[in-house]
Amino acid sequence: MPRPLSDSRLGRFLLLSLCAIAVWFSGCAVGPNYARPNVNAPTSYRGQQDDQTAPAAKSDAALGDEEWSKVFQDPELQSLIRAALQNNYDVRIAAARVQEARAQLGITRADQFPTLSGGGNITSQRDSASGPIPAFELTQGALSVSAAWNLDFWGRYRRATEAQRARLLSQEWAQRAVISSLVANVASGYFQLRELDLELEISKSTLASRSESLKLTTMRTEHGIDTMLDQRQAEQLVYTAGAQVPDLERQIEQEENALSILLGNNPGAIPRGLKLTEQPHAPEVPAGLPSALLERRPDVREAEESLVAANAQIGVARAAYFPQISLTGTGGYQSSALSNLFTGPAGIWNFGGSFVQPIFEGGRLKSNVRLAEAQKQELLLTYQQSIQGAFRDVSNALVAYRKNREFRIQEEKLTEAARDASQLSEQRFNAGATDYLEVLTNETNYFSDELTLAQAQFNELQALVQLYQALGGGWQRQ
Repeated sequence: MPRPLSDSRLGRFLLLSLCAIAVWFSGCAVGPNYARPNVNAPTSYRGQQDDQTAPAAKSDAALGDEEWSKVFQDPELQSLIRAALQNNYDVRIAAARVQEARAQLGITRADQFPTLSGGGNITSQRDSASGPIPAFELTQGALSVSAAWNLDFWGRYRRATEAQRARLLSQEWAQRAVISSLVANVASGYFQLRELDLELEISKSTLASRSESLKLTTMRTEHGIDTMLDQRQAEQLVYTAGAQVPDLERQIEQEENALSILLGNNPGAIPRGLKLTEQPHAPEVPAGLPSALLERRPDVREAEESLVAANAQIGVARAAYFPQISLTGTGGYQSSALSNLFTGPAGIWNFGGSFVQPIFEGGRLKSNVRLAEAQKQELLLTYQQSIQGAFRDVSNALVAYRKNREFRIQEEKLTEAARDASQLSEQRFNAGATDYLEVLTNETNYFSDELTLAQAQFNELQALVQLYQALGGGWQRQ
């Protein structure tokens, strides 16, 4: 006949049984498992080149997969971007937020495991003699180790860890979004600076040329060859070009200040590299497949990870309906004689289990679940909205890059025609075939077209920067 279990053996049996049950339930967690929502992604971007049979339209390669150093090949611009990635405050703040999220993940994950603590004490007491009671001295010591474990039967802590892990990934993608924006902003600011440099060069060259023409017209007026009206019209050309110079110098210095802040520096001068017209860029760039954009674009991935976290929070809220089961235990040694602390009957231990089952919460638990579900729905809509916004950004940038290039080509032809008209009107005036008003008109048109061409060249490069960012490029490590 089997012997009945003693109290100690029964307690150990129950403890082991609860542990086994906890391990068995560790694969279960209430709440929905995450599944990526269906996305209605187009087969190609609107704004892609019209010839859909061209290699660029068929290729899976995308400009967004390229490292920024291969897209922006100006060595000076590359140096500026590297300095910005190292010193920019927004990038450093984003990195700190990633570290915060990583630490918070460690805190949340620790709830899944038992806690273990140790302690000890020693006391010594001496009492004096009191009447018939003699003096005595007593020294006591104790060492103990205690453990507690909230069993994760329903996956509450695992769901919370899943949510925090998704928040960490969301912060990492947010950091990449900051890096992508920084690369685009530095490139855009640099191209804007080189465009202003080109306008300033054009204005100074035009001012010098018109000043020489004014001297000649003034001399001709003094000799009665030209009229005072001719001289005043020549002065208008000089003053028009002269007014552009200080205004452009103001814009250049302000743009340098803005770039300096992006670099993490105080306002100062910015070194230059290639001229605006020398910046390499292909006439057509590959956009890749729209479905691949969802894996590469940082803001879309950030929105999805936020959705993952909200989905896991539903499990945390639902787990609150079920009992919370805890195990506690203490073991150690206690003795009135320190020499016998680890011998004899000095050993002590106790363990126990408890559970708490919510009975009435006034609708709090149900409302928490509804709140978590509503937050998930909100973030689902945000995720879908970010996807549509990404497709829109790429389509806008594609058509902008193509049409700005076409506009720049036409503006080059217009500027060439305006230059010829300006030269011909100057020759006609010198030959006495026309008055100076014709020179004034054609010189003004030529100067305006030169500045417009510089702006068109910048717009084309700016569209390239926007397309690269829209395709999710710029955050890749160099």
